Amino acid sequence: MAHIQVFDRHAVRLHRDRAAPLVSQAADLLRDLADRLLDRLDDTTHRFTQALDIGGRGVLAPSLRARGISCVSMDLSPRMAALNGFPCLAGDEEYLPFAPESFDLVVANCALHWVNDLPGTLIQLRRALRPDGLFLASLPALGTLGTLRAALTETEAALTGGASPRISPFPDLRDCAALLQRAGFALPVADAEDITLLYADPLAILRDLRAAGETNALAQRPRGIPPRALLPAALAALPTQDGRSKTVLRVAYMTGWAPAETQPKPLKPGTGQINLNDALGDAPPFR
Repeated sequence: MAHIQVFDRHAVRLHRDRAAPLVSQAADLLRDLADRLLDRLDDTTHRFTQALDIGGRGVLAPSLRARGISCVSMDLSPRMAALNGFPCLAGDEEYLPFAPESFDLVVANCALHWVNDLPGTLIQLRRALRPDGLFLASLPALGTLGTLRAALTETEAALTGGASPRISPFPDLRDCAALLQRAGFALPVADAEDITLLYADPLAILRDLRAAGETNALAQRPRGIPPRALLPAALAALPTQDGRSKTVLRVAYMTGWAPAETQPKPLKPGTGQINLNDALGDAPPFR
């Protein structure tokens, strides 16, 4: 069955190619996001030896190697892949070039939200993991750049009488948890946090997005030149905090394990050893 092409994958690659010489401008933000994701890695007692870094943009692989984990990096963009150091390769997340059970850790830091077939990609990543291997990912979730999306839509409607899609759709947290289960991961967990960004110059928001390779790659994106007044007026409409333009990244974190016989499993119904009434004892009734 053919999948709906929400994103123009050729445009995604070109945007990341063009961003590669500029990505250092957004490195602090990308590194902060990577550190937040890898905090979850530090919470486990597992020791990993061979990791796959998906779309790390030169900030994730060094952090993994600093933890003593060998790392292969892959990016849709050859230029962006080269920033990660050897070994690295250019490859498509929708058609992974790895054999089953190649890695015991896969980490994707804000790298899978331009994928058309995300369920299929997650299944491939799970198969690339060895039994009891860990998958860690972050994704911009519903609510990310919400004020910028609203400002662009309202401003364009006022200027032209209509509005074009200029910011990607994002999944909500429930979608993320369901995707992990659908892909066959064991012990799936999805949680989210809001990261507030303040900019003295609102144009810096757009510069950071461009430097990170995050410009519009929707298949139905507008191809013409936008009205000259659109961006200045939309950016001026953003909310402020402490005199700075404010935008929010709502980041969803996804954690799942490749199934293994050694993992804890829920008991079958009726096999419990403790009676609930005995456990509650004289506890007061629920109110």
